[in-house]
Amino acid sequence: MSFCRRLALCLILALGLAAPLAAKAEPRDQLVIGISQFPSNFNPLIEGMVAKNYILGMGLRPFTTYDKDWKLVCLLCTQLPTIENGLAVPETLPNGKKGVALTYTIQPQAKWGDGTPVTTEDVIFTWEVGKHPQSGISNAELFRRIRAIDVKDAKTFTLHVTKLTFDYNAINDFQILPAHLERKAFADPAGYKTHSLFETDTTNPGLYYGPYRVTQVARGQYVVLEANPTWWGKPPAFKRIVVKAIEASPALEANLLSGGLDMIAGELGMTVDAALAFERRKRPEWDVIYKPGLVYDHFTVNVENPALADKRVRQALLYGLDRDSMVRQIFEGKQAVADTMVNPLDWCADPNVRKYPFDTAHAGQLLDAAGWPAGPDGARRNTKGERLSLELMTTAGNRNREVMELYAQQAWKRLGIDVTLRNQPARTFFGETVLHHNFPSLALFAWVSAPENVPRTTLHSDMVPSPANNFAGQNAGGYRSPEMDKLIDAIEIELDRDKRRVLWSQLQALYAEDLPDLPLTFRSDPYVLPKWLKGVEPTGHQAPTTLWVENWRAE
Repeated sequence: MSFCRRLALCLILALGLAAPLAAKAEPRDQLVIGISQFPSNFNPLIEGMVAKNYILGMGLRPFTTYDKDWKLVCLLCTQLPTIENGLAVPETLPNGKKGVALTYTIQPQAKWGDGTPVTTEDVIFTWEVGKHPQSGISNAELFRRIRAIDVKDAKTFTLHVTKLTFDYNAINDFQILPAHLERKAFADPAGYKTHSLFETDTTNPGLYYGPYRVTQVARGQYVVLEANPTWWGKPPAFKRIVVKAIEASPALEANLLSGGLDMIAGELGMTVDAALAFERRKRPEWDVIYKPGLVYDHFTVNVENPALADKRVRQALLYGLDRDSMVRQIFEGKQAVADTMVNPLDWCADPNVRKYPFDTAHAGQLLDAAGWPAGPDGARRNTKGERLSLELMTTAGNRNREVMELYAQQAWKRLGIDVTLRNQPARTFFGETVLHHNFPSLALFAWVSAPENVPRTTLHSDMVPSPANNFAGQNAGGYRSPEMDKLIDAIEIELDRDKRRVLWSQLQALYAEDLPDLPLTFRSDPYVLPKWLKGVEPTGHQAPTTLWVENWRAE
């Protein structure tokens, strides 16, 4: 089948999917959103997939998060504990180190969707799940640092944390679970990922306490959310929100033009090149907003691959890739080339960090030194006669990633490296391949971070997923560096900003030298919004716009 015929068929199928859902509600009572991926699971503690966080942002609320101004704010709590207001109290631990006691109060009227109050019982249960070595959650470190929890009453509790960090009151990843529903599923901790009601009974109203609750799920296709009658805050303007997963940008645009979608999410929606083309056609019904932020596209390197274990090979790959040209051609200046995982927008970014300009001669010298000289046919082989071969993987259907992947394949083949592509649907790629450290060479995806985000879960040795920890952690490449571990540990407990800046510079220098990832770009997310939709405010970091969905309205 030709490309044109495949594309036409894709558009027809996408349009067919859109129509029945869009016709069920009165105009402006319903909002239909397009995203490019479907969540691999719905448990808020397992994995950090953007699609899931986007959807759950409407049904749950973290205790704390960063807002659009990159300031830490309370959502589920009533007041941020600080040393100044007395709700955060430094403690000296038996080992002589500094900890901190943090007192939070849950929103008094917060209730789960089945009417059960959100209480400290849920806090204690979530801590039990989070710290269990077999639960398989993404950020177990947060829960392991909590040495005790004192319960004052049904709504107030104190966390005793073993480290006094610079961001001591940010417990963004402490996403509470409903103890009255999930305790039975946790009877088998190792099987909790699959037994959780978020997986087996996703539409159970008792799983949600935000302005919306999930009422319908068609796996791989769409999620329906309806207004939650137990929500304590500002009433949402829309009775019903439909989030549809449509992987290809042309199909997203076709659904938008046909009326099957009202908007396309910026967090994971239309690719930048597609948005630029859409904008050039000057569609007056929509606004396109490009939000630069802390989304970092990169190749995560499997450093346990014998060839890639040598950092000279990793450095050669980056020298051999003309990222400036790639970004100009694909993104037309809307995105920036990345030097490390720290975005220049962040205060702790070091402008003097090592750069990797396009230099094929130097790349070749590094490969020669690493034991991969080029033969008469141009192919690089080691002393055993084995070819230098790499496999690139990413999410199938994401055009920008696939184009970057092709660009890298062609560039590295010119260096004499054998490069093959093997892409997978997002659910498989993130839920199995990346999560289980199951890619042979390089995996192209993005990390989404918060302001001044310490990369413990992605770079610390303790965060390498393995069967022993039930594949918890996000250090999917297997990078282990005692020096990196020490820097991460030091940054977290340094409260002096100037001293912390020095440590951040050292971390970025080590990252640029070791290259556990091959940095590509910092993304600008295109939000395609109808002119009648107001209140959507992109954050530029990992907190999705949906955390403030109650402010969205039609005018």
